[in-house]
Amino acid sequence: MIRYENIQGKYFWGVLIAALIFSNATAIANPLKGYTIHVSAPHMMDGEVIGPFHHYCKPINDDIIQCVLFESTEPNARMTEVEYMVSKKLARKVIPEWSHKQNWHDHAEEIATGRVAIHVPVDPAEKKKLADYVAKTDGIIFHLWPHGAPIPDGSVSIAQSVGHWEALHGKVGK
Repeated sequence: MIRYENIQGKYFWGVLIAALIFSNATAIANPLKGYTIHVSAPHMMDGEVIGPFHHYCKPINDDIIQCVLFESTEPNARMTEVEYMVSKKLARKVIPEWSHKQNWHDHAEEIATGRVAIHVPVDPAEKKKLADYVAKTDGIIFHLWPHGAPIPDGSVSIAQSVGHWEALHGKVGK
């Protein structure tokens, strides 16, 4: 005869083991964890303002923040770009001046345009802290999915912040 307590005990342990397995599966360290910063900003491509692009970012060390960029916040949004934000002290030491001027942008300049929206964190003090931190970085954006193309075609271009483009070429309408 099987006693009720034994069935209940087996059920309890089965549920507990399943819960531990599933909770552990989501707790396993992986490179996708930690993308907790969400900002949006437009970019310049071929002299045209496009976007805004939604940046999901995480710091990977004291000098580098990496971001994966999407066209929207929809679950099936296309990932179109990757951006690296590097401390100015490191970027300006390592990147040749010509490449820095052509391909990189100053985030203090970009933030000053008022076109960057910080969505997460939501606390105003944390937003200011993040903006101050990012203002001390330079960025480079690798555009992987050509604007208006149905699929990525293998071409990679360097998108630019609107602020950097304006500093070089003059103000744009948006």
